Amino acid sequence: MALQVKYGVTTWLWTSPFSTETIHPVFSKIKGMGFDAVEIAVEYPELIDAEAVKQALSEYNLIPVVCAAFGPSRDLTSEDPAIHQNCFNYINACFDLCNHLGSSFLAGPMYSAVGKARMIPETQRKQEWELAVKNLHKVCEMAGERNLQIALEPLNRFESDLVNTAADVIRLVNDIAHPAAKIMLDGFHMNIEERDVEQAIISTGDNLIHFQVSENYRGTPGTGQTRWDAYRKGLEAINYKGVVSIESFTPENKELAGAVCFWHPMAESQDKFASEGLHFLKGLFA
Repeated sequence: MALQVKYGVTTWLWTSPFSTETIHPVFSKIKGMGFDAVEIAVEYPELIDAEAVKQALSEYNLIPVVCAAFGPSRDLTSEDPAIHQNCFNYINACFDLCNHLGSSFLAGPMYSAVGKARMIPETQRKQEWELAVKNLHKVCEMAGERNLQIALEPLNRFESDLVNTAADVIRLVNDIAHPAAKIMLDGFHMNIEERDVEQAIISTGDNLIHFQVSENYRGTPGTGQTRWDAYRKGLEAINYKGVVSIESFTPENKELAGAVCFWHPMAESQDKFASEGLHFLKGLFA
């Protein structure tokens, strides 16, 4: 059985932060390799000319997926309401980009800051969970007004202490209780956290609207220890028809490399990473 998926790759594989100047060098490369979609990593919306991106998407015939980045200044579980407002403003700018590009959702771990992983009392964790639910419900209302959805991503335990598994994100979506709240999964994090990858994917059902992949060591798909058959079976079981996107990073971008613990290249070249990864995925899902 062949999955009717589209294949994408993140701009983070080559550059950080993504900006107007990097549109054509990156998009032309992605299209030339045979990808269908580009995952646009939005660190600073003010660096991106939305109309220029839209024109390039048309020129290269690429589907846009907009992904957001969340650090300490964009933490919806912070004690500081000013930080919440900064996060809302950033998300709103990302929503502007989604609408301009014709992308139907914004993806990312927007419940908290990446790297916020602590041993804290259960009462504090409960408070932060409730704060995330409250603030994400507001985000969903913002999204709904724009005919958009959000795709919430679980992270592994070393990058988040709040949402680590498919079960966690399903609970979060249920607690938010808004039709705009959906799910994205990332195979790298699942390799660390899930006991049964296939069943974890199946459990998300129709709520799964985006899927990211890389190897267990965050390298080129097909070169490590990942149980790729489990991913294929899980996606087949729910008849997933969205984008399967390669997400990894370049260590040349020092700030980002430190945030995700990237100390050295994961392939001979970033181009080879993408092209060989795409070849493997097309063989896997065909």
